Amino acid sequence: MNNKTKQNCWEYKKCGRGPNKAGGLNNDICPAAADSACNKVNGGVNGGRICWIVAGTFCDRSVQGTFAQKRRSCISCDFFKLVEAQEGYENFIVLKPGQKYVPAD
Repeated sequence: MNNKTKQNCWEYKKCGRGPNKAGGLNNDICPAAADSACNKVNGGVNGGRICWIVAGTFCDRSVQGTFAQKRRSCISCDFFKLVEAQEGYENFIVLKPGQKYVPAD
């Protein structure tokens, strides 16, 4: 699948909190949109396609906690399932809290 056809969470959820605009609750940019350490993971921009490991995301119009606190809601999320299906079992990057993304050469 082409990276241009892959949506980031803020595009999929239409929350208005992407890196290029603000518009949601308090006009804040979501931490997933600002997390450059996760840039390109699962083909996304910043944390846009691995939002489940980013603490403090604004899912479903409310601030979420750490991965441990939001794990159940994230793994049942339609966006999580979409990314998992698009990436396929062999390429899907989940990461664990504190684990760093190291891109393949």
